[in-house]
Amino acid sequence: MIATSEPRPKDSLVLAAVGDLHVTDASEHRYRAMFEEISAQADILALCGDLTNFGKTREAEILAEDLRSCTIPTVAVLGNHDHECGQPEVVAQILRGAGVTVLDDQAVEIKGIGFAGVKGFVGGFGRGELGAFGESAIKGFVEESINEARKLENALRSLRTERTVAVLHYAPVVDTVQGEPQEIFPFLGSSRLAEAIDRFDNVRFAVHGHAHRGAFEGKTPGGVPVYNCAQFVLSERFDRPYALIAI
Repeated sequence: MIATSEPRPKDSLVLAAVGDLHVTDASEHRYRAMFEEISAQADILALCGDLTNFGKTREAEILAEDLRSCTIPTVAVLGNHDHECGQPEVVAQILRGAGVTVLDDQAVEIKGIGFAGVKGFVGGFGRGELGAFGESAIKGFVEESINEARKLENALRSLRTERTVAVLHYAPVVDTVQGEPQEIFPFLGSSRLAEAIDRFDNVRFAVHGHAHRGAFEGKTPGGVPVYNCAQFVLSERFDRPYALIAI
């Protein structure tokens, strides 16, 4: 549920989630105050990809400098923009140097909450999902989508926590991309990610980014809440660039 000022269950925690920061060479100190504010309001922070604009070393360094003002545990996944320069491992290493746990092949438990995450990939939703048929290029494209879903499933399976959160960049459901041009829906995410989430009863919700003009809330076919935490969506809904969600 969305965190409010109303009393919460004694054992609940608050997750702050935001994606699509798109840090550039000119973004120095742009997010420092936001991270300080988040630290005062939440217990854990999740960053939902597209943290840099082109995946440049300097962009990652600028973000890492601001993240040092964040005093709560932070997990992250990378997005497609973080891969643009062909060095996502460099971006990830710089973020780790600032104390961020970058999720991908690994999962992590923080304060009794499990976190599993992947970038995800495109492919479409429901009956419009692209299948592995025809040219080898199509089969390779679909295989990438399947591999990301498989990584998420394996990470979720490794967790034994009663409460787990899935952190993604691409959307797992069509609900949260509504508002974007329908023609680009297949490039905003994949139902395969939702299928992986729905295999586990302990996933409380999923957060993602990528769909700048999408909708905030949706659900997987199995009923797991999904929140689009692209900062542009959040700013319009909450008048702040991050979501606060009770776990």
